[in-house]
Amino acid sequence: MSSLPSTLAAPVEHELVVKKSRFLALLAPVGSAAEADAVVAARRKEHWNARHHCVAVVLGSHADTHRSSDDGEPSGTAGVPMLEVLHQRRTTDVVAVVSRYFGGVLLGAGGLVRAYGSAVAAALDDAASSGLVLGRRTMVPVTLDVPHADAGRLEHVLRDWAATHDAVVGATEYAQQARLQLLVPPAQVDRLHDDVAAASAGNLTPRVGSARVVDA
Repeated sequence: MSSLPSTLAAPVEHELVVKKSRFLALLAPVGSAAEADAVVAARRKEHWNARHHCVAVVLGSHADTHRSSDDGEPSGTAGVPMLEVLHQRRTTDVVAVVSRYFGGVLLGAGGLVRAYGSAVAAALDDAASSGLVLGRRTMVPVTLDVPHADAGRLEHVLRDWAATHDAVVGATEYAQQARLQLLVPPAQVDRLHDDVAAASAGNLTPRVGSARVVDA
C-alpha cells in the first residue's frame, strides 16, 4: 500500500447548514499555489455576497507545503481546522474553499471550528463515495526496445509479469523497433532486469528512468 497522500481527480462541493448559516465547501485538485489562488479568486467572484471565503491549501507529493486563511473569522476557527482535516485525511495537491453565508446566529469559536472542519470532511466523504479520490505511488518508468518480430511475445511476457509484480504496462510505440513501456515499483526493478534477461536469452536490457509519483 502506498504511504503517499492521496489527491482528487476532480472538484467536489458540499453544502452544510448550521443554525441558518450556509457553509459552501469546494475542494479542487491543484498543482501549484498559483492554481490554488485562481480557484479561490473564481470562488470569490461566484459567491461575491458571501461574508467569508476561508481557505486551506496543501501541496506537494508528501503534503509538505500548506497554508490557510480565516478571511475575517476569529483567528484559528476556520482555515486551521480545514487544514487539519486535509492533513488527517492525508490529502494533498488540493485547495479547500468554504464560503459562508451568515444566518444571523453567532456560532461561537467552537461552533465555527466544527462547522468549517465538518464542511471539508463532508466534501471529502462525497469525493470518496464518488470515486474521485486518487491514491498515489512512487513508480519507476522502464522502456524496452525489441525487434518487431519479438514484440508480441515479449509484450505478453511483460503483461503477465506486471500482473504479478504490481507494475503497469503502457502503450507500445512502433518505430525501427518496438518500444515497450512499464511503470514498475522501485523494489521490483532488479527482478525485472533478471526476468527480461531470462526471456530474451540475455539479449535485451531494460532502460530505467527516474522514480516519480504517479496517480494510482
